[in-house]
Amino acid sequence: MIDILVNLGGGFEIMFTPMAILLCLLGVFAGITFGAIPGISPSMAVALLLPMTFRLEPILGMVLLLGAYKGANYGGSVSAVLINTPGTPSAAVTAFDGYPMAKSGRVGEAMGVSLYASVIGGIIGTVVLILFAAPLARVALRFWPSEYFALTVLGLTTVATMGGKHWQKALVAVVFGLLLNTVGMEPFAGTRRFTFGEVRLFEGFSIVPAIIGLFALGELFYNLEHYSKGEKFDKLAYKLPKLSYYLTVWKNITRAGILGTIIGIFPGAGGTIAAFISYDVEKRFSKKPDEFGKGSPEGVAAAESSNSSSAGGALVPLLALGIPGSATAAVLLSSLLVHGLNPGPEMFVDEPELVYGMFASMFMANAFILVVGLLGAQLFVRVTDLSKKLLYPLIFVFAIVGSYAVTNSMYPVVVCLAFGVVGWIFRRYGFPTAPIVLGIVLGRLAEMSFRQALMIGGIESFYQRPLTLIMLLTAIAAVVYPIVKKRITGRAAIGRED
Repeated sequence: MIDILVNLGGGFEIMFTPMAILLCLLGVFAGITFGAIPGISPSMAVALLLPMTFRLEPILGMVLLLGAYKGANYGGSVSAVLINTPGTPSAAVTAFDGYPMAKSGRVGEAMGVSLYASVIGGIIGTVVLILFAAPLARVALRFWPSEYFALTVLGLTTVATMGGKHWQKALVAVVFGLLLNTVGMEPFAGTRRFTFGEVRLFEGFSIVPAIIGLFALGELFYNLEHYSKGEKFDKLAYKLPKLSYYLTVWKNITRAGILGTIIGIFPGAGGTIAAFISYDVEKRFSKKPDEFGKGSPEGVAAAESSNSSSAGGALVPLLALGIPGSATAAVLLSSLLVHGLNPGPEMFVDEPELVYGMFASMFMANAFILVVGLLGAQLFVRVTDLSKKLLYPLIFVFAIVGSYAVTNSMYPVVVCLAFGVVGWIFRRYGFPTAPIVLGIVLGRLAEMSFRQALMIGGIESFYQRPLTLIMLLTAIAAVVYPIVKKRITGRAAIGRED
């Protein structure tokens, strides 16, 4: 522990230099800007800045990239809260409650909770990264495909709470999302499924334009249909709440931060899965679960805290074992390799200043996110001052441009428009769109993990491995419990009436 503190002190000495501070601030500002633009994920934001690091010292290059990584994770929540257009896939969960809060005139609360939850969640993830990087990475590497499959099943059980009283509609939506994952090349045999001879469908549907279409265009089309009823924002609610307000959600932030870090450690899981699972856990813990999806600050806190903390978790296998835990971590790995560095246990011994300088930069990045978020909040929320005649076309343009930026082609734009129609239809008939995203995100990982588990250990691996069995049983209980509870409550109500 003493060695960690000494090395961390050396890392902060590096960070408290003019160049390091400037690059960290630049990375955070660029990350927030890129993250708020639909279609630019954290990995894309970091990749765009990657060429700037080639002529920098390794530590200064990582400071810039880590600042962008952390900033992009928060930036996605800005557009998610204000215009229901998640800047990043993981920010889709923030939109579940952030946008309803904004529509009801509580935009200041939504922006404030998302900011503080992101900062505190990021700190939690960084602390866990510093203290438990090596041991946690070893645990994650011992996961079998059966454990990954059980983790995805556990994630899919969050659908049981997404639909509220109408859980059947949520089930239909998640099954629809899972079916969408059957489009494209089968991951093992390479068999074409539902491609209809279209080459661009071989890789299935891209998640980014799909999410933009479902949330942004789906909401836009629905509002255009009811344009005469136009909802207005409460302009008096733009002021951020006092600090005492955030004490009401500190438990949600802490729990989601720890859970998000743990989930982020597993390669391939990422912030989106962490946000979905943490959101569901907090809804189950909440004393007001019926408010989730309608404007609950607890939901915003859970989504943003877990999303931010998962970044620290994703760096655990990268730094401890040289294995990137997410797409963004893979970009960071390439930056280290360019400078002739090989992440792994040896780097903690050979390059302690670099490793602990990166840790210190993550603390500083969270501080800059707080500063930029507080100073920019009044500017961000002014987007809702725009007339709907101007705002709606801007949302449409952002959605199209963001989708086009995914591959610089028109195909993602077509996908975005198609999913926009799907989102509008689902919204019109009372079906939640969030479970569709859940099915899309987890479907491919669930299929691959299931097939791999059968190939390696057969069907026995699903009940002979204790951790797999525990997670599967937990998933079953998570689905059955709300149904049983609802029936018991219904019978008790009938009994009181009699």
